[in-house]
Amino acid sequence: MILFLVVYLIPLGYSLVRSVFRKQTSGIGIGPPTDVFVGLANYVDVVTSPVFWEGILRVFGYGLIQIPVMLVVAMAIALLIDSRAARGRGVFRLSSFLPYAIPGIVASLLWAYLYVPQLSPVIQLVQSWGWDIDLLGAPTVLFSIANIAIWSWAGYNVIIYTAALQSIPKEVIEAAQIDGANGWVLAMRIKAPLIRGPIALTALLSTIGSIQLFNEPVVLRTITTAIGAEWTPMMLAYNATFAANNFERGSAISVLIAIIAGILAIVYRKLSTRGSES
Repeated sequence: MILFLVVYLIPLGYSLVRSVFRKQTSGIGIGPPTDVFVGLANYVDVVTSPVFWEGILRVFGYGLIQIPVMLVVAMAIALLIDSRAARGRGVFRLSSFLPYAIPGIVASLLWAYLYVPQLSPVIQLVQSWGWDIDLLGAPTVLFSIANIAIWSWAGYNVIIYTAALQSIPKEVIEAAQIDGANGWVLAMRIKAPLIRGPIALTALLSTIGSIQLFNEPVVLRTITTAIGAEWTPMMLAYNATFAANNFERGSAISVLIAIIAGILAIVYRKLSTRGSES
């Protein structure tokens, strides 16, 4: 409880307090700055800014690309690991977990190397076949970022799904096999429905993570002009806080991001409760 208070509630409370103030200098602007209470003015400035909503649309678009693909890939690997008939399950388990063990910044740097045409052996090979491909242009950069996140986080979901699959009673699986359920039918009709809770939880965590998208675009921004300094809400908050030295506006953006994440968590709880009751 104390750890939760220190790590989460105190920083959030401080941001909430700072978000209702603004710095104001006296005289002609050379006097010491003072805090002036402005109420919800910072929030009004943020929600009326087109840049904020453009960033929101980007992260939701990113989520629509990244989350379904990542969860399907993670589920496929987890089912393969859980299958007794599959060979090399240890290899799949290790290979799926290794990308998750790599820090996000490092993973972004590795993929950035593969995205630059002058450096990437993959792109150079594709171009030698006569295909012109640009993974850092405005139409494709969102997919490139989603690819990094899928590669980095699929292993995390594999761990959750594998643990959930292994908790299914053996009697249920054996009864289904006696009734003739094997392979695809056993995986999709028996196993997957029994782990709906973990699937919904990972979908929620992935959605909240997509709203907080920061590392990947910050790294790729150094090698492409398609990503601006305020490309996502988190980048907007970072730029306001540290580049513009406007801690109050940055706090307001951070609180709004936390509110959106909280709303998603409430929706998840309502849907999961309704699903368990039905």
